[in-house]
Amino acid sequence: MALHRYAFHAMAATNEVQVHAPDRASAEAMAARAVEEVQRIERKYSRYRADSVVSRINAAAGKDAVAIDMETEQLLEYADACWRQSGGLFDATSGVLRRVWRFEAGLRPPTDASLATVLPLIGWDRVERNAGTVRLPTAGMELDFGGFGKEYAVDRAAFALREAGAASALVNLAGDLAILGAQPDGEPWRVAVQHPRRDGAALATLPVSSGAVATSGDYERYLDVDGVRHCHVLDPRTGRSARGFQSVTVHAPSCLVAGSATTVAMLKGREAGLAWLEELGLPHLCVLADGTLVHHFNTAEGTQGA
Repeated sequence: MALHRYAFHAMAATNEVQVHAPDRASAEAMAARAVEEVQRIERKYSRYRADSVVSRINAAAGKDAVAIDMETEQLLEYADACWRQSGGLFDATSGVLRRVWRFEAGLRPPTDASLATVLPLIGWDRVERNAGTVRLPTAGMELDFGGFGKEYAVDRAAFALREAGAASALVNLAGDLAILGAQPDGEPWRVAVQHPRRDGAALATLPVSSGAVATSGDYERYLDVDGVRHCHVLDPRTGRSARGFQSVTVHAPSCLVAGSATTVAMLKGREAGLAWLEELGLPHLCVLADGTLVHHFNTAEGTQGA
């Protein structure tokens, strides 16, 4: 069984499928199924596509309810569960904050006055959901699947691989991973976690044979202003950046769960975030704002100092 690798572009990133297969033709067929599933989800839920479900819902804000299918309804149920369990920190209507935040060199965080123009449009509890429909009651409100759409795509791609016959494979969408079985020799996959302050360097290498691994951090989209880092993980209550962590990595049964757990931990901040992860009981690896490393994960090759 040889390992075959397939790179592809989706969701504004370069991604990869790795699959063990007896021959190239089999590997290509399995990888194609996974890529097709990722592309399907992007077409369906991307806010950048005018014909997507999300764009259709947002265009109707303040107007009539929009009919949705079972898949969309289930994703909204998941978003609701995350909102409730996080005490409102995980809010799928907070994407409107991107109207006033731009993470480009030389720019500054939005002013309080700018934030005041969008904060009234945030509020998951105001979203009207009924069987088969959803409605945003206020013009200008938006749903944004950015907090869980990519992670859902990872899980669906892994499912597609399994359905196609893969027994040992890995899906990597911009650093969020799903692992389908150990490698053919029984060894786990070695998953490198990006160091949040050293480009191209690994913080740790984790042994993983199943489930998913996701990371949230302050190092990909951010502004450094007057010695303060402002990252893209934004608190829906204040519109300001999360504080307390450089990065949070979680291993969970699904990428959907792993990704939302990392985001909520980041938003809760250092003490409450660590307590949240302990309560969940999921293996995790965190770099605190001061560089301290906290991990409850059986690392394969140790960890480098943060």
